[in-house]
Amino acid sequence: MNKLIERVCGLLAALALFAIMALTFFDVGGRKLLSNSITGSLELTELLMVVVIFAALPLVSLRGEHVVFDSLDHYLPETIRKVQRALMQLVCGAVLLALGWLMWQTGGQYLETGETTAQLKILKAPFIYGMALLCAVAGVIHLGMAFRPASDADTGEGVTL
Repeated sequence: MNKLIERVCGLLAALALFAIMALTFFDVGGRKLLSNSITGSLELTELLMVVVIFAALPLVSLRGEHVVFDSLDHYLPETIRKVQRALMQLVCGAVLLALGWLMWQTGGQYLETGETTAQLKILKAPFIYGMALLCAVAGVIHLGMAFRPASDADTGEGVTL
């Protein structure tokens, strides 16, 4: 399952990042050379940034690469550090699952009302649903890491879903 998450999320983030790069290149080129920019390029860049950020979230969770404040860890006994790690993984998992649920609800509301972007009229609901799904995947990863040995939970190595 880890390989699938890595491939799907990695490919999604990479394609979106490449699309941002290409869009920016052609938008700036068109503006400088033809005095005409691409219509809706800002909206497209914003939507693609959402894809990059939320596709990378499960990858960061899987690899245990979130920002960590560990300045006091070397003063704490190993048992307290293990409990602290498990507790923080549980909290992160619960928060991400709750956030995913809220986003899913918002996606449903956006779908009902037909909410679109201002200029290009792109439906927002699919992006909100995608954000919700990727948050939930990251949440499940954190819950799985809460019950792994400390060395696995620290690095993300060996986490199997």
